[in-house]
Amino acid sequence: MPAYAVYSLAALAEIAGCFAFWAWLKLDKPIWWLIPGMASLALFAWLLTLIDSSAAGRAYAAYGGVYIAASLIWLWLAEGVRPDRWDLTGMVVALIGSALILAGPR
Repeated sequence: MPAYAVYSLAALAEIAGCFAFWAWLKLDKPIWWLIPGMASLALFAWLLTLIDSSAAGRAYAAYGGVYIAASLIWLWLAEGVRPDRWDLTGMVVALIGSALILAGPR
């Protein structure tokens, strides 16, 4: 599976897991929300191990750009807040950085 597909799935899993904690602590959702949230975070961690990289730190660094983009998509679709031009500019910069890390000759 291509790296960006794995990263996209990992980002969805991480954001969903973290949102479960957010919902419990900030939105007064019941504590049982943490059960699927923790499962989602475990899935996120496992997905990152599928990245073909000789160093975990490099895989995590490249993932950061995808996470930023996924977070802004979550902001818009799940929270109903439209990203502004600064959000989108930052996202593009982060994705370019991610691509440089993934595509750099080694």
